[in-house]
Amino acid sequence: MALIYHVTSGQSWSRALETGFYEHPSLAAEGFIHCAEKSQVQGVLERYFSGQPDLLLLTIDTARLKSRLQYDLAPSVQEEFPHIYGPLNTDAVLKADPV
Repeated sequence: MALIYHVTSGQSWSRALETGFYEHPSLAAEGFIHCAEKSQVQGVLERYFSGQPDLLLLTIDTARLKSRLQYDLAPSVQEEFPHIYGPLNTDAVLKADPV
């Protein structure tokens, strides 16, 4: 089983559980939802979420995704990151752990 991760707020995740899918604002703005491999999570937290309260780390089973998964280069750190090109179906999320 291949796993990827996404950081979100507890409030955003609660809304997703009500509808059955999750759409981060980046989906509308950039066309995809940012995710990370396990080895990339700590860097993502430090770069983009430092000091933010109420965060959850979603563990996503890539085999359960209904939207397309693609790895793209992030030029700022010269690494490829997984991106979900469409809504994230909540049944692909195995767990949501507090950060």
